[in-house]
Amino acid sequence: MPKSISQKRPWLAALLAALATGLGHLYLRRLRRALGWIVVSFGVSAAFVDPAAIDALLAGNGTTETLLAVAPMLLVVGLSTVDAYLLAYTQQTRTPPSPSSETETTDCPHCGNELDPDLEFCHWCTRAVENADRESTPEDR
Repeated sequence: MPKSISQKRPWLAALLAALATGLGHLYLRRLRRALGWIVVSFGVSAAFVDPAAIDALLAGNGTTETLLAVAPMLLVVGLSTVDAYLLAYTQQTRTPPSPSSETETTDCPHCGNELDPDLEFCHWCTRAVENADRESTPEDR
């Protein structure tokens, strides 16, 4: 059965990452990357941001000094947002590998799995497969 590629929306991943660090990566099902961004966010906040500046920002005192004090935290959130967007964009534009032209495969009309050309039935779902659905060669006739 062909492997399906999930089509995640890049703008939604970026929006979720901007709302909460790591949430966009969770949407993309990248748990380790989400946890990494959360750890980096908490680490930068603890090391470089004064808790009083965060309280002032949440209270609505968005002065220039307050914004400069929380700039490292905002930088991490911005980088996380860009990372989530680019990750979703590359997942969306990645094309599935096409089967080579040398090996023509036929899929079962009942279950969709690949058929064995030597068998008259699907070895996955055990249903009979008519010869009309398959390519016939002159040796088969």
